[in-house]
Amino acid sequence: MKIIGITGTLGAGKGTLVDYLMEHYGYQHYSVRGYLIEEAERRGLPLNRDTFVVVANDLRATHSPSFITDELYKQAEAAGTDAIIESVRTPGEVLSLRQNEHFLLFAVDADPKIRYERIVLRGSETDHVSFETFLENEQREMDSTDPNHQNIGRCMEMADKVFLNNGDFEDLYRQVEEYFKELGVES
Repeated sequence: MKIIGITGTLGAGKGTLVDYLMEHYGYQHYSVRGYLIEEAERRGLPLNRDTFVVVANDLRATHSPSFITDELYKQAEAAGTDAIIESVRTPGEVLSLRQNEHFLLFAVDADPKIRYERIVLRGSETDHVSFETFLENEQREMDSTDPNHQNIGRCMEMADKVFLNNGDFEDLYRQVEEYFKELGVES
């Protein structure tokens, strides 16, 4: 079973990468965001970015820094198919997932203004923010010394491959195809 973890900055194209890997390589998708939505609903909390951060940090502090992705990994393992776990946000999650010998971590990044334009177009409930709030949200999640809090910057440093997604979909797909060719992976 191959596992790909996806990390990256807000609005960089993580979901686009997930969709491509599912469609062209048959991976199953396991979403941290989906897991957090279910947990927030169970707790009767509003569904927004701040809630997801609080719930994620609480779960990690209560169980372990890798708790959420460990739970998603268990689901993937039970299904027995190649899987994508999106979105890896703590170094502890990376280290735990790396225990699987067939694990790769992909990071996606893009210019902040391009990413902000993308989230405005996406228009999900958590995306209705000003550019300043967008940057503040991202900064809050980029670096932390607490192992239970998001540290996307460190996760991106730990990635096997970083995809720069300043172009269109086809450019991102081309980068993925080139990397998979280097690895000897066929669609």
